[in-house]
Amino acid sequence: MVSLRLLSIILCLVATSASSNSFGNSQQSAPVALEKCGEARLTVMFWDVYDSTLYAPQGEYRPGVRPLRLEIRYLRNIKAKDLVKQTRKEWQAQGVMTPEHDQWLAELGTFWPDVADNDTITLDLDAAGAATFSFNGEVVGQIADAQFGEDFAGIWLAPSTTRPELRAALIGAEGEAEG
Repeated sequence: MVSLRLLSIILCLVATSASSNSFGNSQQSAPVALEKCGEARLTVMFWDVYDSTLYAPQGEYRPGVRPLRLEIRYLRNIKAKDLVKQTRKEWQAQGVMTPEHDQWLAELGTFWPDVADNDTITLDLDAAGAATFSFNGEVVGQIADAQFGEDFAGIWLAPSTTRPELRAALIGAEGEAEG
């Protein structure tokens, strides 16, 4: 059950606007087209937790290059507070926790919803690294700090991720996506 909770928290980090493949910000004259890099399913023990999809310019993930979109479609019911707890655990495992991360976690707790089977949370990072979260296509919150965006996306995309097979599948590297 604890493993399921951990997986659930990770799931909430990624999902918005599945119907749109472009993302722009007010500093750009035209939206940058995003294409699918890869997709992966997180399975813990025998429980499917979520399906995730990563989008980047030209469908190629390059560290530090923005914009990008991470979309997570949940396959289980998960409480928002458990998603926040899992985010903390992932950051702790990666060794990036600071007092600022605690502030960000509190902020996430104010706008992340509980998720149910087939709900989607999307993370969009704009060219400046600001993060926008959507729930089933509707914007629910934003955190403008680029370090937040880097660390949050890093839960899935950093070399220090706790799920290297999932990362490899998302960035389009060789390997399968079962976690």
